[in-house]
Amino acid sequence: MQPLTAITRACWSVCFPNLKKALEEKDAPTAFRAAHTLKGVCQNLGFDALYVPSSALTEALRGGSLDGADELFPPVEKEYQRVVEALKALE
Repeated sequence: MQPLTAITRACWSVCFPNLKKALEEKDAPTAFRAAHTLKGVCQNLGFDALYVPSSALTEALRGGSLDGADELFPPVEKEYQRVVEALKALE
């Protein structure tokens, strides 16, 4: 299980911070790409509790607007932290 958790954490160490930074900087295209990447990782690995809010955020950002992102990001951040803690416990 360690290689999987290492790969997952390596990916997330880039895409989640990029998402958070892009939202803080009001950069919708970058936020969309980061949210879409996070959503894909979650879907591929079966992290449904994180996939659902990241998918909602991705769809909100798809049109290039940040409308709704402030409300949709906190559930993503909460579930992201929960998954990271679970992965750390597996190491």
